Amino acid sequence: MATVEECEDALHRLATRLSDNGEAAPRQARVRRTLSCTVRDLGVVFTGLLDDGKLTGIARASDPQAQVRLELGSDDLLELVDGSLRIGPALATGRVKVGAGVRDLLLLRSLL
Repeated sequence: MATVEECEDALHRLATRLSDNGEAAPRQARVRRTLSCTVRDLGVVFTGLLDDGKLTGIARASDPQAQVRLELGSDDLLELVDGSLRIGPALATGRVKVGAGVRDLLLLRSLL
């Protein structure tokens, strides 16, 4: 099981990667959405803002309410960010749960 700090670091790595690829972000990624990431095994929630293909304002929060809600285990978060876990199979097997509209699901797939 990964630690809270490792999960937060993974989200910051994802934010850096998205920022570095900002100009190359797909057109559908150029939206503004609030994002929450609930790490089930650690009982922690991170929130942020997905804006124009960039992830900003990552912080711990008590309320997972957001336009796009991810729920996953700590190890799954690390694997997802590192690229060793693909979002499609993770959703199909229940390792990752997403609360979002179809358009936002496609957005997540293009970003991860």
